[in-house]
Amino acid sequence: MNQKETEGPCCSPIGDRLGGCRIEAVVSIDERGQMVLPKEMRDKAGIRPGDKLALISMQKDGKTCCLTLVKVEEFAGMVKDLLGPVMAEVLPTK
Repeated sequence: MNQKETEGPCCSPIGDRLGGCRIEAVVSIDERGQMVLPKEMRDKAGIRPGDKLALISMQKDGKTCCLTLVKVEEFAGMVKDLLGPVMAEVLPTK
């Protein structure tokens, strides 16, 4: 495995050659629209009280078909990796 494959964000919208997708837990939504992330999953993901998660939706045929939770810090890193090179071209340093 090369170094590029071990660095960068832990998730990808086009699949992950290193791990892939799997069902980890099934959660229920209560009458107020709230859900509980199981403790085992919070521990595995390193999610602590006060952490922020970005809720990302994917659309297909005009309907939301997938919801993903990503730690805000991870998401910010993904955006920086994606937009950094573009911004460097648009706003070159002097």
